[in-house]
Amino acid sequence: MKNKNASFLTQAAMIAAVYVVLTLLFRPISFGEIQVRIAEALTILPLFTPAAVPGVFVGCLIANIIGGGILPDIIFGSLATLIGAVLTYRLRDLNPLFGPVPPIVSNTLIVPFVLFYGYGVNLPVPFLMVTIGIGEVLSCGVLGLILYFSLRKYKAILFRPTPV
Repeated sequence: MKNKNASFLTQAAMIAAVYVVLTLLFRPISFGEIQVRIAEALTILPLFTPAAVPGVFVGCLIANIIGGGILPDIIFGSLATLIGAVLTYRLRDLNPLFGPVPPIVSNTLIVPFVLFYGYGVNLPVPFLMVTIGIGEVLSCGVLGLILYFSLRKYKAILFRPTPV
């Protein structure tokens, strides 16, 4: 049991680290009213392992802190990713094409309000929903599904718990 917990924590930490690195590496397009956060492609990983749920949440939280986010962005932006990851995990037994839908929807509904009320972005919320939604479709939908189909044949190797 101890090895299984260590494996879970290791997977979650690695996913969080990759999320942070991708967000900061692509910083110019990871923040703002028009964003394609490449790291959001990792929200497809809960289809493979439950460790991805805390992994993407903690990664998003750390990336928002390091990226200079304000408190509402750190809290609600990270919660949007957490909600998306939890719901993706719950959809894991359905068609994988549904996997990107929860993070797309949760970020499209939450992040525009953070931008408008938190950062004072002077654009209408529905317009921000469109811009954030397009970015999420690109990162979670397109890149996330490319990641999914690239990793699925290696699932047994990459996401197996350490033997006891």
